[in-house]
Amino acid sequence: MALAGVFKSLGATNINSNYSISSTLTTTAGPWKIYPAKKKSTGKEYSVFVFDRKILDAHSKDLSRSSAAGFKKVVEEVVERLKKEASSLARLRHPAILELVEPVEETRGGGLQFVTEPLTTSLAQVLQEKDDQERNGVGGRSSRYVREEPDGTRRRREVEIDELEYQKGLLQVSKALEFLHENAGLVHGNLTPDAILINAKSDWKVSGLAFCSPQQDSNKPTSIQPISLSEVLHYEPRLPRTVQMNLDYTSPDFVLDNNLTSSADMFSLGLLCVSLYNSPHRSPLECNSSLSSYKRHFQSSQGVPSSTNNYLCSRELPKELANHVLPRLITRRPATRMTAKEFQQSEYFNNIMVKTLRFLDSFPAKTPNEKQAFLRGLVKVLPDFPNSVMEKKILPGLLEEMKDKELISLILHNIFKIVELLPSTAGKRAFGDRVRPVIKDIFVTNAKQAQERDPARDAGLMIIIEQLPVIVSACPGKEFKDDILPIIFAALESPTPVLVGAALQCLPSVLPVLDFSTIKNELFPVVAMIFSKTSSLAIKVRGLQAFVVLCGGSTDPLANNDGLDGLGPSERKPSSSSSALDKFTMQEKIVPLVKAIKTKEPAVMIAALNVLRIVGKVADAEFVAMDILPILWAMSLTPLLDLKQFQSFMDLIKSLSKRVEDEQSRKLQELNGGNTSGPAEDFMSLGGLTGSSALDTNGTSAKDFAALVGGGNDNSHTSPLDSGGWDDALTSGSNKPAATSPGIRSGTGTGRSTPAATFSWSSAPPVTTTPSTTLKPQTTGSNFRTVTPDLNSFQALTPQSTQFSQPLQPTLSTITSPTGTGINWGAATQPQAQANPWSSTPTSTVASPSIAPPTGAFGGMNLGQLSSNNRTSSSFSLQPPPSASAVSSPGFSTGGFSLAPPPKPPTVTSGPAWGSGSGSGSSFGNLGSMGSLNNGGNSLGGMMAAKNTVGNSGFGNMGSGMSMGSMMQPLQPQSSGWGTPLQPQQGQPQQQQQQNKSGLDKYESLL
Repeated sequence: MALAGVFKSLGATNINSNYSISSTLTTTAGPWKIYPAKKKSTGKEYSVFVFDRKILDAHSKDLSRSSAAGFKKVVEEVVERLKKEASSLARLRHPAILELVEPVEETRGGGLQFVTEPLTTSLAQVLQEKDDQERNGVGGRSSRYVREEPDGTRRRREVEIDELEYQKGLLQVSKALEFLHENAGLVHGNLTPDAILINAKSDWKVSGLAFCSPQQDSNKPTSIQPISLSEVLHYEPRLPRTVQMNLDYTSPDFVLDNNLTSSADMFSLGLLCVSLYNSPHRSPLECNSSLSSYKRHFQSSQGVPSSTNNYLCSRELPKELANHVLPRLITRRPATRMTAKEFQQSEYFNNIMVKTLRFLDSFPAKTPNEKQAFLRGLVKVLPDFPNSVMEKKILPGLLEEMKDKELISLILHNIFKIVELLPSTAGKRAFGDRVRPVIKDIFVTNAKQAQERDPARDAGLMIIIEQLPVIVSACPGKEFKDDILPIIFAALESPTPVLVGAALQCLPSVLPVLDFSTIKNELFPVVAMIFSKTSSLAIKVRGLQAFVVLCGGSTDPLANNDGLDGLGPSERKPSSSSSALDKFTMQEKIVPLVKAIKTKEPAVMIAALNVLRIVGKVADAEFVAMDILPILWAMSLTPLLDLKQFQSFMDLIKSLSKRVEDEQSRKLQELNGGNTSGPAEDFMSLGGLTGSSALDTNGTSAKDFAALVGGGNDNSHTSPLDSGGWDDALTSGSNKPAATSPGIRSGTGTGRSTPAATFSWSSAPPVTTTPSTTLKPQTTGSNFRTVTPDLNSFQALTPQSTQFSQPLQPTLSTITSPTGTGINWGAATQPQAQANPWSSTPTSTVASPSIAPPTGAFGGMNLGQLSSNNRTSSSFSLQPPPSASAVSSPGFSTGGFSLAPPPKPPTVTSGPAWGSGSGSGSSFGNLGSMGSLNNGGNSLGGMMAAKNTVGNSGFGNMGSGMSMGSMMQPLQPQSSGWGTPLQPQQGQPQQQQQQNKSGLDKYESLL
């Protein structure tokens, strides 16, 4: 029949309304089907027993009317016995008897149901599965029964039963029998494997009280009605065997003696013990529910189980059981049988494991000293227990005693030992289902937030911290974060320094199961707060070691020393943790905490060194240079460090400095493209004054200096027009000391070898024919402009005495140095107080501006001396030629001016007016070389610049681009401009003198 139909037939009962019954069958117990259920209000697990009456009515259709009426009475008796079973559970309360939660209820179809404690299987089912395994080979087939996990998953029930399980179960059954016999005055009457159920704690619980009855001659009051042995022993073939007494485990007292005593249950217990070791797991008295067959067993000694026939067991029985227990249980005479209490004290249970389980069952009744002694010794014998016993019996018993605060640490020590000993799957299941909720309730949910120390609670927290590796292996990440991490925080915030230090040391085990966000936002702030607020040096060191772990540092045990030796392994195995802190948190959070350390203790300094070593590996090079290295230097100079500790600091400083150097060098190489030359320091050129190096490089050449000091005639100077015009001469001459022209020598006497200055009105000396000098066009700036002088404003030049005056003689009172070889024409335009350019040292300064003439052969001459108001100030007296009529010179060439010859007939028939002037009769052609002798003197262009009569370029520098003849002739502009080549003049007429005189005066007025 479908399960849905079964529950539908039950109708709307109180149990169906308050419990959610699973469709998965847990096991069977006689006529009852057991299903797991959860209470809707609490979600707690229970088991629901369901009896369907239809299994009794299956054979009633084939019966006659009279037989049907009798069968119906039999069925009613069976139902009443089943109700009696449930009601007896409600009256009998004992740890070894099945606990009833909800009383029996009748369903709409006449069935029954009640609720008990959660069960996993029955002894009959376990023995049946063991038979299947043995029959099908090692491992056998999987269990037909599955159980539903708390998370909703379903898995097959594991069948683990061994001798210790037998011993433990039989001991519990004997305790239940002792309670029934001595306290309740009842006889169970049907002690079979179906009457023994196993709960989630692997405890054997006695049930199947449908045939229980008061003992004969018992004076103890009871509400349970006695049974009729004749009725219950009669086998009814129309009924299922599950609702009838099982003769295979029945005592001969019932069948042969018709005596209802407690000794009958002990005989049944003996048969049950043999069936546990038998193969298949059946009773040695198999009669197939036939009384005649049962009686035949006792008609011969070979048919009765005894020591001579190994109690009809196919396997060898334990010696203690076969020699000391079974002879006093499976015996024909009830008086020789042992009682339930004697059975518990038999040699069969005389071993350390059984005694341990017995002590654990009676643990609440023990004294505190006995409890502590037991818990200290339990951890030593736990490895000898079967896994199923540890998981299902010992572990739940210990968790129940966690309510005793004084025993928390001892109990936890044993609990984690069990979790560690269990296989991986069983250990995870045990910790997740049983241990984790309990420790969370104790240390987090129900924990008091008081700041005073609680030694018992701190001791329990210390055990949890020490066992974190076991917890991590048995607890998934989410559950660890939700339930275990708050316990670690409770330990970190404890006022006990030892507990705080232990919690800080556990981080290597914790980090692998936490995600990055949890570490950064939840764990690290707590560690940082503890580190910053603690006054304990030990906690400081532990906190720094925790920073190393949080930064992904080494988890080597040697890294956890206090640094008292000052040295650790130079190369420690790093622990790469994907959950390590990021670089920003290291630089912005951890390094400031390290920097704020005030203590100078070597242990703290070395721990800080380890932190900075880890941070320095991942921090930016700039951060290392600006933040980490200063901290290291400050710590390294602590006077409390010894030499080895100081050397540790220096090694790290050198390593980090090398890293900064390498990265910065590589960065600069990438930016400069491999150019290693230093940057230009143009900003260091302040301008203005020049040093000796500039004078050394820009001074006169050795040849010029030799000509200067030797007084020799140097004719190597060329016209300034060949090298860029008068502008170049002015530019170069304005920045150099004044020098006289080597073409005009100063001196007295008849024997001088230096030729005197020669003018157009003087007798022309023999002139060698030289190539014509070509004037180069000036390429001035865009501000060049041409100035055309007014030719009518020139005055005639009036000689001072005669036309052929004596050569210019320098005033001896003003000549202080023989180095000057030219004529200082600029002295005529300066006041008397002006320093004499011929003097070696200037004597005074003047207020009136001085005009600098151009350098060169003509550079020492200043035409301003011809002015009447300045003539007395000159060191020389210029003898102009006699006045003559101004005649235009036919030799006035295109693009320049020339000086007219004197009145005497010229001796030179041909040659350029700008000749080079070789020999003693050098013409003013050599005076035109104004750019080559830029060693001193005021230039003509400088005169014009000082007076600001014309512009700076073009014709504004007219004085530097004009010959002497052009200053003594009327200025006539040429159509071809000023830059055309100068044509040689073929003898200038005498009529040109007057024009030259008037032209010079005109030029003087222009200046």
